[in-house]
Amino acid sequence: MTGERLNEVKLSRMLAVSRTPVRAALQALAGEGLLDYAPNRGFTVRKFPLDAVVDAYDIRASLEGVVARFAAERGLSPEEQAVIERSLDAGDKLLERGSFEAGDLTKYRGINGDFHDTLLAAARNRMLGEMIRICHHVPMSSSRNIVAFEHRDVRRRHDDHHRIYEAIMAREPWRAEILMREHVSSVKTSLIKALGT
Repeated sequence: MTGERLNEVKLSRMLAVSRTPVRAALQALAGEGLLDYAPNRGFTVRKFPLDAVVDAYDIRASLEGVVARFAAERGLSPEEQAVIERSLDAGDKLLERGSFEAGDLTKYRGINGDFHDTLLAAARNRMLGEMIRICHHVPMSSSRNIVAFEHRDVRRRHDDHHRIYEAIMAREPWRAEILMREHVSSVKTSLIKALGT
């Protein structure tokens, strides 16, 4: 639970391991921004209010926009192009039925992840990858989080993927950037609506 204090001794007993790996894991989670640490108080589960999630989406929209621009400027390798085309084809097939079945959310999560992860690789910029990874640690802000899994919403987002890919292949970096920013921002809007604020 957010705000909960984590006791190293209790965790090591519960997991039946020594305190050393528990301490290392807690420090790693704090380094990732998932836990807060205060001297003499220990670790607590970090709180992520809605405004922090919204901020993460805004930052992610900007960063992923740059990813799309770099991918358009630098071009896709044949392997990257093949992965994206497979994800677009798989999304088209998933959407052509007009409704979803059990297991389709998991399939689309993979399709969406392949698209975004491949573009990130095509940007060829380690710092961008690290910064986006930090955004993904904020709950509900990862590209693996599918907000509003209804046919109409997924169709719109998948169509965005097609437009972004077309801009990248046409070597239109600024158009690719704007399309990606709008794409990620639309997910943020859906999330805010879904949470009823």
